[in-house]
This record gives sequence, structure tokens and C-alpha cells, in this order.
Amino acid sequence: MSHTFRLPQILDIAQSEGMVTVEDLAQRFDVTVQTIRRDLSELAAAGHLERVHGGAVLPSGVRNIGYEERRSLNRAAKTAIARTCTAEISDDCALFLGIGTTVEAVARELLRHRGLVVVTNNINVANILVANPNCRVIIAGGSLRRSDGGVVGDLTVRTIERFKFDVAVIGCSAMDAEGDLLDFDIQEVAVNQTILGQARRSALVADSSKFRRSAPARISSLREVDVFYTDAPPPDPVPRLCAEWGTEVRIAQGPLPIAAQGGRGL
Repeated sequence: MSHTFRLPQILDIAQSEGMVTVEDLAQRFDVTVQTIRRDLSELAAAGHLERVHGGAVLPSGVRNIGYEERRSLNRAAKTAIARTCTAEISDDCALFLGIGTTVEAVARELLRHRGLVVVTNNINVANILVANPNCRVIIAGGSLRRSDGGVVGDLTVRTIERFKFDVAVIGCSAMDAEGDLLDFDIQEVAVNQTILGQARRSALVADSSKFRRSAPARISSLREVDVFYTDAPPPDPVPRLCAEWGTEVRIAQGPLPIAAQGGRGL
């Protein structure tokens, strides 16, 4: 099939399935993965798709991606971020783990930690940590968000206010050029603001796709976060702002985490 006919069909698949992968498209069209990568790059340059690891998704704008789709995107990057983060979390501490698929990757990397007390408003995190007998899990009350297992609302805020955490780990849906952390659900924003206020140390875990997305509700600023774990250097002027604010940035690369810069960590 010629390039001219292949591109609109790739867009049709993306619109019907929410995302496309290089391997699947190469099989569908019986072409090389290099050919598909060029096709996706061309569609991304025209603004029709957004490139992600292993494929592409529809331009997000202010559209939130579904939970199952988010969980499958950038899986290797999320694992590397989680390993970098948990390498700096000690045993015998009190944690808060928030909502998001990267936070859930953090929970999976905590299965060998001992003596933890974990408070969470994420049902998926609680289910993951059931497998760690050396971890006490407390679920914050509130309204269950069926789309992703998040628990939000005024009751969640009041529960969190009863604790003081050694470390809080949160995610975000997007990040803008001013270093503001953004989300889609105003109730989740209130919860995350409370979490940051109750933590001695705070960490943001977010892969680099969040740099290309937007969301309408502001959670906070990287100014309020102690350590930011990601998989690629954030765009200017975020690194300069982080340096001014004293926010440490960790870049996780490849199968083994590599700290991008020194610092106290968590």
C-alpha cells in the first residue's frame, strides 16, 4: 500500500482505538517498522497524532486519556521512574501514594520494602501492596472514581488531614512551561494539595508525555515538590525554575535507574 493511502488509514485506526503501535501497524500494512515510524513522525509533525514510546496517540489537548490506555503507555519509562524513586525511600517509614499509573508503578517497586505504613486514595495501589506482608495499608475514605480506582472528595481530604507522612508520592495529568502541575478533576486537585501539606518530603512522578499535554485544573507548582522523577529532561524554562526553587530533578533512563543530579532525595 502506498504512503498516500496508508496515512489516512493509520488515522482511522487511531481514532477508533485511541492509540496505535508501531509493531501492530507494520503487521497490518506489511511494511517495515522503520516505514511506520516515518509515517507516525509525519502525522505527528502535521499535528494529527502525538508520538509516544512504541507508537502514537490522538492529540490530547484537554482530553483525558482512559485509564487502560494510560496504564499501557510508556510502561518502561514508568518502571524506570518508579525504581529511581523507590531506591530513595527507606524501610520503616510512613508514605502516601496518590492516584495515577506511575504511582502504581511505584507501589509495585515497594513490594520488597519492609516496615512501611502506606496511606492511599488509590484502590489499585492498595491491591498491589496486598502482596507485601511487611506493609500496612490504609485506604483514605471518600467517593470511588470507577474510571481509575481513585478515591476523592471532602471525606478523603479530612482523612488525609489526620496523618503526617514522611514521604508523599503524587502524579499529575499534565505540566505546563511554568512548572504548574495540572489535572482534570477538581476534587483530585483538592486532595493532592492536602497531601502536599501533610508531607515532610514530597515527590512527583511523571513521565515526559506529561510535558506535551494540558489539563484545566491546577494542582500546585513544582516549587512545592522536593523531588521530581521523570524519564527525560523537562523543557525550558522548567529546569531553571526547579534550580531556583530547590526542587531536585531525577532522570531515569533505561532498565537501570540513573540519577541525573545529586541531592538529598527522599
